[in-house]
Amino acid sequence: MAGTLVAIHSGQESGQEVPFFLLAQKEKHFALLLRVYIGSGLLFMLLPGTFLGVWNLISISGQHGLGALSPAWIQAHGHAQIFGWIGSFILGLGFYSLPHIKISAKGARFLPGWTCWVMWTGGVLMRWFANSYLWHWRVLLPVSAALDLAAFLIFFRALPSHKRWPSAQQKPSEMWMVTVILATCAFLLALIVNLAASIYVARSAADPAFPHRFDQRYLVLLGWGVLVPLVWGFTARWVPVFLGLEQPQQRLLLAGLMLDYPGVVAAAFGFLPAACVLLLCGALAVVLAVRMSEPAVRPPKLIGVHASFPVFVRMAYAWMIVAACLGVWASKADRAGGIWGSSRHALTVGFISTMVFAIGPRVLPFFTGFVRIFSTRLMFAALALLNLGCFLRVTSEVIAYEGHGRWAWSVLPVSAVTELTAVSIFALNLLLTFLRSQKSEDLAAAVGTR
Repeated sequence: MAGTLVAIHSGQESGQEVPFFLLAQKEKHFALLLRVYIGSGLLFMLLPGTFLGVWNLISISGQHGLGALSPAWIQAHGHAQIFGWIGSFILGLGFYSLPHIKISAKGARFLPGWTCWVMWTGGVLMRWFANSYLWHWRVLLPVSAALDLAAFLIFFRALPSHKRWPSAQQKPSEMWMVTVILATCAFLLALIVNLAASIYVARSAADPAFPHRFDQRYLVLLGWGVLVPLVWGFTARWVPVFLGLEQPQQRLLLAGLMLDYPGVVAAAFGFLPAACVLLLCGALAVVLAVRMSEPAVRPPKLIGVHASFPVFVRMAYAWMIVAACLGVWASKADRAGGIWGSSRHALTVGFISTMVFAIGPRVLPFFTGFVRIFSTRLMFAALALLNLGCFLRVTSEVIAYEGHGRWAWSVLPVSAVTELTAVSIFALNLLLTFLRSQKSEDLAAAVGTR
């Protein structure tokens, strides 16, 4: 019937016809929800994330070492970046991608998405406040971890609501889907571990910082167990089309996962040299699986993005290999944390952030009804500055921390300011895109009421 669509409930047809305006309202509401998640993620990226990281690095450079800088401050920066920025992006896109989430003739139930946002954002802010100011941190630390876990469980519970239309062909799960599911389960595990560690620290430690040895292993879980497989999965799903590559080799992608997750487990039990070798082998397998080392077989799809888009995507995967190689080196030769720090930075900024900066402008405008980012020049500037800052940081951190040259300490603040400029440009470009989209929606609404 014209003007109506049939909604799907609990994997079955409800037989209830839903007015079209309710579906349009649902789409608009989830677009708003997505913008709120992305907006809060950008704020975490800029303020407690990158800005605090710059402040930390300037302090470290001035002291020519970690000195008296609190580990809790450093961990507050990392938590804001991983959970506040990347985590908010993941949850926002996840809720937006549930097109059949409990909609009926009475309308859609939007409460889970907003409840999740309030709890997730509140938990991350509480963690940052506890680590930075130490105010009642023995209470705030476990409560923040509990809020983050509860928020993710709300999201996790909503995932089964994503059903296929009855006419869709039932196909076995592709490897990109398996990869994303495994990464999502690893994220849940990481949040459980975070809660357990927060309770332990709140009861027995002198400050809210996780113990160093535990934190090193926990970061492997977050980086190589959660974020990296997530990027692998979405790369296998989107990037072959965007870059004009052949479809991924499913068996090699599976091999990469079968090397990566045992590496994460080995790191958790303290077998770091073996873990780093497994992670490197897994990364190499995935590079071959997604054909990053192969030339394009058809023209890349560059609509709405800068022409350098394919170069930066390939560069991101090069950073991943650099991070894995540095990890192998660090497991054998690191003395002062410089090689480990360079490895983590190459992974989180060189690989993860470059992929977000490259894929984000290609994908996120689609959710706002546009096919292009506000400015492709700003997109290029953000990517170029991000990679320049990452190069300066990765190279100078090894030289400075490991005592190979005092001059490298003066390079570290330059790298931090360069990366801060890059993330500011990226955030500005996305915000201008969303504002343009909102103005278009307001104009359309005004025309529709005439």
